[in-house]
Amino acid sequence: MAFRPLHDRVVVKRLEGEEKTKGGIIIPDTAKEKPQEGKVVSVGPGARDDSGKLVALDVKAGDRVLFGKWSGTEVKIDGEDLLIMKESDIMGVVS
Repeated sequence: MAFRPLHDRVVVKRLEGEEKTKGGIIIPDTAKEKPQEGKVVSVGPGARDDSGKLVALDVKAGDRVLFGKWSGTEVKIDGEDLLIMKESDIMGVVS
């Protein structure tokens, strides 16, 4: 099944968090925080401004992005855990 987000929505796949601390301590799954970094899987066509003109999104598929801890809606598509969020929930692109 292919999924295409609408308007200014973005589909993001979370990147896995660290398994160890800098000191070498292994973090169990139950104590890990959800990572706030992800890879953009797909983007919608953009939002419309007040005059009805389409405004393209600043992010594109393949970008690594940072987002808020509680941003987006978690969904499972084809057995893969993904997040759907508005572009405004993304704080920035990691280069």
